[in-house]
Amino acid sequence: MGGRSIQLARVFGIRVGVHPSWFVVLFLIIWFQARNYGAAFPDDNLAFALATASALLFFASVVLHELGHGVVAVRNGIAIDGIDLWLLGGVAKMGREAPSPGVEFRVAAAGPLVTAAIALACYAGAAGLVGPERVLLAALAVPGTSAIASILAYLAVINVMLLVLNLLPGFPLDGGRIVRAIAWWRTGDRSRATRIAALLGRAFSFVLFALGLYLAFYQGALVSGLWLAIIGLFLGQSARAAVAQSRVTARIEGLRVADVMDAEPVAVRGDARLDRALEEFFLRYRWPWFPVVDADDRLLGLVRREQLDDVPEPELAGRTVDEVISLDGAHAFRVDAEEPLESVLGAEGMRRLGAMLVVDRDGVLRGVVTRTRVSRALRPATPVA
Repeated sequence: MGGRSIQLARVFGIRVGVHPSWFVVLFLIIWFQARNYGAAFPDDNLAFALATASALLFFASVVLHELGHGVVAVRNGIAIDGIDLWLLGGVAKMGREAPSPGVEFRVAAAGPLVTAAIALACYAGAAGLVGPERVLLAALAVPGTSAIASILAYLAVINVMLLVLNLLPGFPLDGGRIVRAIAWWRTGDRSRATRIAALLGRAFSFVLFALGLYLAFYQGALVSGLWLAIIGLFLGQSARAAVAQSRVTARIEGLRVADVMDAEPVAVRGDARLDRALEEFFLRYRWPWFPVVDADDRLLGLVRREQLDDVPEPELAGRTVDEVISLDGAHAFRVDAEEPLESVLGAEGMRRLGAMLVVDRDGVLRGVVTRTRVSRALRPATPVA
């Protein structure tokens, strides 16, 4: 899933965004559900409104599923970079791997437990309105069903389907992560456990892909069949990527951020004049950005060359750096020196800046860890002849 997502909100301090591909799925769900509701509710506006509500509530349940992972991860000391909705659902982007099989199991199981709770609650609501024997009919929006019952029944059915898919024992699905946690616990080797779970993931990817093609071209279910085939392709690619990533993390296991950082970072004082910052830092070092600190070396944020370029030249001598800094840099691009080095591999700072700012518990800037330094640490050791 490449590219940067569009932020929608922050829930429990966790960023929730949508990838552009999500809008394709949103449109398809609304279109199909509008046709589905049209049979029971002849008013086109009402059918469209119900379809839109169903789609948005479904994605809300996906966000809750990912928040289940995220909240448990944070409680176990794993930072969450954010949650993104995209073409095939949602993903919680964790700052690093789980430190133990127990944590891996708890984080993996949290999402399906939330989804199960949502499905049960929606089923109970629909059953209370139309009776248990008519819940499935309500999900199909047969004539005579109330609008609320139809939405609740649809959410119950779609969340059960989501639960079943997520519990397939193939990595990187939640079921595969649970399998990895168990294999890790039994073998004591995370890399080996990842390979076991990824092998199952690839096996299920072939099954889903073949089943999808069968449904699409032999049973006439073109859209659902192709969708299943796409999920199979994604599952197989993700399983292969997981094995590659496990080999990478194995090389840096035990290394901390402090072990590879530049302990003498070049930083700009917040009270420095803009003309001085431009001459003594940007024109001298030719870097596109610098960390900004106060008099006690506490990190304030980032200053970028374009921010200075936006200031009229006559004003450069009369304004200071702390007036133009990016305040989000003090949070989004920082990392603790004692964090495992693997925690920076997929961090936002590495993606956007090519570096992370290393700070201590008091917020003092202690160093900078760059993509180049991480790459050196990832290189296999050269054997000595």
